[in-house]
Amino acid sequence: MRIIAGRWRSRTLVTAAGDTTRPTADRTRETLFSMLTSRLGDFADLTVLDLFAGSGALAFEALSRGAARAFLAESDPQARAAIAANSKALGADARLIGHDATRLPAASAVADVVFLDPPYGQGLVAAALKSASAGGWIAPHSWISIELGRQEAFNAEGFTLMADRVVGKARLLLLRGGA
Repeated sequence: MRIIAGRWRSRTLVTAAGDTTRPTADRTRETLFSMLTSRLGDFADLTVLDLFAGSGALAFEALSRGAARAFLAESDPQARAAIAANSKALGADARLIGHDATRLPAASAVADVVFLDPPYGQGLVAAALKSASAGGWIAPHSWISIELGRQEAFNAEGFTLMADRVVGKARLLLLRGGA
């Protein structure tokens, strides 16, 4: 897996061995970042929160494109090791949150962009959004990106749905933060 654009373009990322994580496909990441860039302009000085981070590819892509800092939540030990290795190799300002994305600690910063890429079909998005909101990670100005399985249903109650796009086997949603 490689970073698509920005200062770390084409740099390779380490991923966890086995099938405990499902990396976001390059085409899906390209589409997602195109959708976000058309709305944000750029990622300069933004804070991002990557929930169900896996290798951290979404957070590192945002950092490569100019985000100021990233917080990554991942509970799998192999995935956390991959994130740490990627962060060190890139010299990234990435802070690993050693918690499950559905039980986050209180925020040390409000996220401008939140990435949620949970395992498909397990209904984890609502719990993660609730946890992030309760912890102060999400504000009304926040953009929230959710990757689901193509046929997976989602209720955006409390958030404003801004975009819904199918890309291959994935469904990408963009929401604006709740109150």
